Amino acid sequence: MTIKVGDKVPSATLNAMTADGPGPVATDEFFAGRKVALFSVPGAFTPTCSAKHLPGFVENADSILGKGVDEIACMSVNDVFVMDAWGKSAGVDGKVTMLADGNGLFAKALGLEMDASGFGMGLRSKRFSMIVEDGVVTELNLEEPGAFQVSSAEHMLAQL
Repeated sequence: MTIKVGDKVPSATLNAMTADGPGPVATDEFFAGRKVALFSVPGAFTPTCSAKHLPGFVENADSILGKGVDEIACMSVNDVFVMDAWGKSAGVDGKVTMLADGNGLFAKALGLEMDASGFGMGLRSKRFSMIVEDGVVTELNLEEPGAFQVSSAEHMLAQL
């Protein structure tokens, strides 16, 4: 079942790079008591994700945060080391938290997983963005396969 507006974000453990190395990020704690702009991409370092999706959120971070968002997070079904390297190469500089869903369990729990085996990528997350307020989805923007419009930072900014 695909998550929808009004649903609580499922409990899962993601990973993020910390000063001490990889560390767990419990979704129950991450989304609790605050407003988070989460977007997900099919893969780090892939063309649309690297040229448009992540850069849009980095460039618009101040405007998004200025609309009452407490944190912007990027998620992908990649390992924490890849997500950290991608964030550094994209210059996220604390503007976007890079979250790794290494085994795709969170994407699957959201009902937003996709099979990219035809491209040699295995299980991945669909491209989407959402606003989560105190653990509840208040906006959900799911892209059609191959599209990039409604999950963009600019679209999300208009929703805020």
